[in-house]
Amino acid sequence: MKYALIALLVVLVAACAQMLLKQGARKGFTPWWRQYINGWVISGYTLMFAAMVVNIWCMNKGLQLKELSIIESMSYFFVPMLSWFIFKEPINRRKALAIGIIIVGVIVFFI
Repeated sequence: MKYALIALLVVLVAACAQMLLKQGARKGFTPWWRQYINGWVISGYTLMFAAMVVNIWCMNKGLQLKELSIIESMSYFFVPMLSWFIFKEPINRRKALAIGIIIVGVIVFFI
């Protein structure tokens, strides 16, 4: 259970990494290659790499892949919530319902 909680925290870190990548994409860098090599993007990919390493460590400690893949689905909750909070992106009823179904599915899986 301890490693499942760590994996859940890693999903949140990966969602934050996606926010960094979006912020990097929103900037209008010139020349064009600066769009892909800037502090936002490098930070985002660094966090993604760290999340991958911690996920591998959790599986090495006994977290099963099927459990990890269910935990990873929580990114469908974290990413919209962070994008709503940071970028003011709207969440409509359909998205909210889908997020709720995902959360219920994760809870049912672990009961």
